[in-house]
Amino acid sequence: MNFTWSFSSLKDYTNCPRQYQEVKVLKNFTKSMTPQMLYGNEVHKAMEDYVAEGKPLAKNYERFKPVLDVFVAMDGTKYPEYKMGLDKDGNACAYGKGYWARGIVDLLIVDGDQAFIVDYKTGSNKYPEPKQLKLMALMTFAHFPEVQKIKAGLLFVMHNSFLAEEYTRDDVENLWGYFKPDLERLQLSYENDIWQTNPTSLCGWCPVKTCEFHKER
Repeated sequence: MNFTWSFSSLKDYTNCPRQYQEVKVLKNFTKSMTPQMLYGNEVHKAMEDYVAEGKPLAKNYERFKPVLDVFVAMDGTKYPEYKMGLDKDGNACAYGKGYWARGIVDLLIVDGDQAFIVDYKTGSNKYPEPKQLKLMALMTFAHFPEVQKIKAGLLFVMHNSFLAEEYTRDDVENLWGYFKPDLERLQLSYENDIWQTNPTSLCGWCPVKTCEFHKER
């Protein structure tokens, strides 16, 4: 069974296969945009426009200017909100069609054989999740064969904190190891049509209202 995935969709699956099935496979329910998600989208757009076009930041976002100016001053070609896809063999392909995996890096800067990746986060920095950086690094290595080393980081803009990681092209196989177990589980769910429920404290906010663990049941 063939399927496509992104970091967020694979995370949805590992959080609760049942929800993934209802939303992604059967399409019986949809996830609603929360105020936090809307705010995050606004911040991402403002930061993208500032780095790409020099568009002034709105007054309530001006506090982000110092760190963005650091990115603007960096050497290299800048790719804000850069879309990348991979085929089943891990080779570069288009984001919109014929992909197996895809993702969007908030800011990618390529300078010769080195690259810099940053992912903006508007939420809490209490439980950072750098796996997303690892997927963006895999895509960058595939799309930019000249790149041999990547510096990457999660920028928690509301907390002025930065979680940094570094990768080299020799790390590609190890980086895939972070995703293969979950992808194998997802493949088995598709093949056997088995989607287990994973009840947590977040069940009350799940869009799958027919689930026995939903607060409205």
